[in-house]
This record gives sequence, structure tokens and C-alpha cells, in this order.
Amino acid sequence: MTAQYGLARAEDLQSLGGLELLRRMINGSIPGPTIARTLGFRLAEVDDGLAVFEMEVGPHLLNPLGSVHGGVALTLIDSAAGCALHTRLPAGVGYTSVETKVNFTRAIRPDTGVLRAEGRVVTQGRQIATAEARVLSADGKIVAHGTSTLMILRAR
Repeated sequence: MTAQYGLARAEDLQSLGGLELLRRMINGSIPGPTIARTLGFRLAEVDDGLAVFEMEVGPHLLNPLGSVHGGVALTLIDSAAGCALHTRLPAGVGYTSVETKVNFTRAIRPDTGVLRAEGRVVTQGRQIATAEARVLSADGKIVAHGTSTLMILRAR
């Protein structure tokens, strides 16, 4: 099946809890976000409080020094942390990142292969949550890790 990208329908956002919505995104019945098409990553796995993204890196993502731009790892961390929280949100409730901090631990080379970003919820309150994520190289080494503070957006 060819991946579809776009926006989830308002009806789906209002009627599906976050975990089910993301599972449907993985199976292709709900489109993935357009940023995933632009950068070439995909949501690979979700569970309660967990979201995993995968991405093949290459020469199209390089900074001027020849390594993969740090914004790629930051985007994966922000996405994995946010979606980990989304798995715990009921239908009609959204979230947004307030802050994401990243630590780069190794250069990501264009021949690194597939990156795996694993996000997990750390704490969840009524309005604020925190989540952490790690970006792993194909050989399992941590290339970046970070934390996100997220605001839970309930209907008024």
C-alpha cells in the first residue's frame, strides 16, 4: 500500500482516542502528516504511552559539514514524544509542544541507514505532560535523546 499524507478528518479527531487514531495512521486508513512525506519518516509502532518512528537517512538531509542536519533528530524526538502522549489522550483532546530539548551524542552520517526514534511518556497531568525520546542508529547506538514538555488541549 502506498502511504497517504494529509490531515486527519475532523470527525476522526473528535471520535477516536489518540491510540486508535495513531494505529489507523499506521495501517493507512488515516493519512500521515505531510512533514513525514517531506522528511521521509513514518510512524512504525504505538502502544499506551509509546510511539516509535523510523526513518532512512541519506544525502538529501545534510548540513554544510556533511552530516545529517540536527533538525532531523529534533523533529523525530518532538514527533515521538508528542505521539507518545497522544496515545493516552481521549477523543477530541489534542496537544502541542511547549518545549523540546535535544542532546546530540553522535554525528548522523548520510550512510547511517534507518534511524529509530522511541518516545515514552514520563509524566501526565491535567494540562501538562512530559515525554522523552531516544534516536537510535541501525546498530542500536543512541545518536540523540531529548525531552518534551507538552500542553494538553481540551475543548472549551
